[in-house]
Amino acid sequence: MRIDLHAHSTASDGTDTPAELVRNAAGAGLDVVALTDHDTVGGYAEAVAALPAGLTLVTGAELSCRLDGVGVHLLAYLFDPEEPELARERELVRDDRVPRARAMVAKLRALGVDITWEQVARIAGEGSVGRPHVAAALVELGVVASVSDAFTPDWLADGGRAHAEKHELDPFDAVRLVKAAGGVTVLAHPAAARRGRCVPDSALAALAGAGLDGIEVDHMDHDPATRARLRALAADLDLLTTGSSDYHGSRKTCRLGEYTTDPEIYGEITRRATGAFPVPGAGGRNR
Repeated sequence: MRIDLHAHSTASDGTDTPAELVRNAAGAGLDVVALTDHDTVGGYAEAVAALPAGLTLVTGAELSCRLDGVGVHLLAYLFDPEEPELARERELVRDDRVPRARAMVAKLRALGVDITWEQVARIAGEGSVGRPHVAAALVELGVVASVSDAFTPDWLADGGRAHAEKHELDPFDAVRLVKAAGGVTVLAHPAAARRGRCVPDSALAALAGAGLDGIEVDHMDHDPATRARLRALAADLDLLTTGSSDYHGSRKTCRLGEYTTDPEIYGEITRRATGAFPVPGAGGRNR
């Protein structure tokens, strides 16, 4: 089985619609793909309707968190999307995304960049606006060569010249909320240093003690030495280890299935989940 547990659609900051995402996942030879848009479950219905036979969909979300000033992304899998407390927190985060993006545009203009809110809003479309949309505008303007190049201290990285804060969950609260909604939690790309400061190993240990299920080890932003270190840390903390593409369509260079999760780990994730269950493809109705 080929299993990719981290992918984004136009419901947040990817360039594939949810229907295109599942079709492309099947075309990439995946058996399982997780839809993990930022702080939203808005792509679920379209993805399920288009799900090809032979592909299983894991519903999820990537929750925006912050710990001691460090951005933390928590992958939440197979939770009940209607659970009210978690739904309310996701809404608070989404509501703060527009003011935050506008603040980043204002900072960029003060730095001499000829960016506009209208440009960013056009790029975001119906998706949940975020830094990648601002980054894509910088690419359009020729300020940076790629979206990844915008996530540096010069521009949009945490603490960068044009970075702006938004409402974000405390990761300990997020783990509690997801668990209460029957979900499973995996810390996304915990050592992606090029994105900014990372949480220390002591914080990962504390999160493990609070119920965190796993960490994303095999990821494009982790070099081989980092993956080996994280794998050893996960073993010490009795955490699951996953691998994922963090696919964003054409917005990033990673490909669906570039990194994958061991089937035994996937089986353990589905065993622990009680809020929702993987959806097997039935051929798709949205073609």
